[in-house]
Amino acid sequence: MSGLINRGVTLTNRPQGTPQTSDFALVEYPVPEIREGEVLRRTVYLSLDPYMRGRMRDVASYTTPAALGTPMVGGTVSQVIESKNEAFAVGDFVLGYDGWQEYGVSTGGELRKLDPAHAPLSYALGALGMPGLTAYAALLDIGKPKAGETVVVSAAAGAVGSLVGQMARILGCRAVGLAGSDEKCRFVTEELGFDACINYKTQPLDEALQESCPNGIDVYYDNVAGAILEAVLGRINLGARIPLVGLISQYNATTPPAGPNLMPLLVKRALIQGFLVVDHYHREEAFQADMSRWIREGAVKVYEDTVEGLENAPEAFLGLFSGKNVGKLLVQVSPAP
Repeated sequence: MSGLINRGVTLTNRPQGTPQTSDFALVEYPVPEIREGEVLRRTVYLSLDPYMRGRMRDVASYTTPAALGTPMVGGTVSQVIESKNEAFAVGDFVLGYDGWQEYGVSTGGELRKLDPAHAPLSYALGALGMPGLTAYAALLDIGKPKAGETVVVSAAAGAVGSLVGQMARILGCRAVGLAGSDEKCRFVTEELGFDACINYKTQPLDEALQESCPNGIDVYYDNVAGAILEAVLGRINLGARIPLVGLISQYNATTPPAGPNLMPLLVKRALIQGFLVVDHYHREEAFQADMSRWIREGAVKVYEDTVEGLENAPEAFLGLFSGKNVGKLLVQVSPAP
């Protein structure tokens, strides 16, 4: 397979504040000849996720920062085009972590085979992948929703939040979302079936939460923190649970944000717990069984926002922080079967 030229999007600079397209570069380099035991695959889909912003910082965290001058990190769905590993055949589709590039080579230890007959391949990066497991495990294991309770979720039109609200409804809860436009709020209520949705950019949060959550808030699935968390704390019920899954409101901050009043956590004896999906892979089997069934039965609807072309990945990624996408954001790097 010599002669193949790879294209990758590399991180050229560690952004201060909001990233710019100038922080990335599209580069070309040869695909190496694979050795015994290795697998060469062509990327079909690349996942774009908010956590990638944290990987751009050169600071101690739960995982290694993205390296400058190498392809940005990211989950991928790929097709095997050459194999010297008996575990993988040419034509196999695999879930991996090849990042922002057209080809990947490895020994295959990190790869998981995908069955195109089971579900659309792109779902492995969304509803049946890391975002789906994040929604499932954080809601069920930390939120512990009970029928009749009120579940509030921020970033409700996103890849994770859109699933959280639908699962809350399946479990018999009132689902209330927060999103950044009237169009997204209509999508959340009319397409996804949430009971209510608040436009946090135009509606006064305290009043809107009181109206949408007349019986208070039992579970707040937090993807953004900041002002929304502060407003939610004013409505939490005794024993409320808050899975803290994302901090989108401060990912691009250059100074530490002001904190909310945490007194309600004390008075209401509420639980707020940080969540990283890497701690919950033991839930994978149950998650796959439940989510696959809900999708087949139509109880969960899956929406994807797909951008064509690896060269468009930086601009699409920046859109995550300005609210441009609805559902799971993907880049189609090569033609899908």
